[in-house]
Amino acid sequence: MDEGLSLRHSKWECKYHIVFIPKCRRRVLYGQLRNDLGEVFRALARHKESRIEEGHLMVDHVHMLISIPPKYAVSSVVGALDVTHHT
Repeated sequence: MDEGLSLRHSKWECKYHIVFIPKCRRRVLYGQLRNDLGEVFRALARHKESRIEEGHLMVDHVHMLISIPPKYAVSSVVGALDVTHHT
């Protein structure tokens, strides 16, 4: 765990594979929305001191690998990434 991030008295490396699927798997992720979605997710993750390590935008869903500090619940970060509540 040499590359782990540090808190005051510990090192951590907490990475999660998250999949977002729009209702009814609508194919709205391609087109104009696709161009801006990556930066929107990165900006929302920064609000929770998290970092998107890798992401793949599929036709009807999104895969991402995200580093989340242990002081945040995964559910709170995923809730912050829910772009449907921010639009």
